[in-house]
Amino acid sequence: MIDFSQDYFALFGLPPRYRCDAARLDAAYRALQTEVHPDRFAAAGEAERRLALQSSARVNEAYRALRDPVGRAQYLLSLHGVDATAETDTALPLDFLERQLERREAVDDARIARDSTRLEALLAEVRAEIAALEPALADTLDARQSWESARASVRELQFLSKLAADIDAAIGGIED
Repeated sequence: MIDFSQDYFALFGLPPRYRCDAARLDAAYRALQTEVHPDRFAAAGEAERRLALQSSARVNEAYRALRDPVGRAQYLLSLHGVDATAETDTALPLDFLERQLERREAVDDARIARDSTRLEALLAEVRAEIAALEPALADTLDARQSWESARASVRELQFLSKLAADIDAAIGGIED
């Protein structure tokens, strides 16, 4: 079974960094799931079956957190005592918030008009901003290990990722 005291990175044999080798993470996930999957323990005693179920759930939880850039950044910060989603600290730069408000309005207008071309353009714009933000965030987390200063970038990444998912859903709604 797994060692529940290990952090998610150690569980998969990865260094605790924002930059993540996705192929290595996937391979480690598959190997661990093969080892702890509850089906392997179907004939075992109740305690062993329960432990296998808990182990499998922990592996799944860790994998979901580390494969997602936002989840990985939040988890990495949490390892250093920083809560990127603290509700008492919701400040983001005004220009960032204004740009996102304008984008949300443009998304709503395009969705109502069923303009998938405009939605695709907005999605590309948001993804480009995410792609520009991630290397700077990786530098802040991995090279400088500036946990507190990374908080705002993680929150921006979270905001942009949610917007991208919402645009994707709007595109899907038009295509249905």
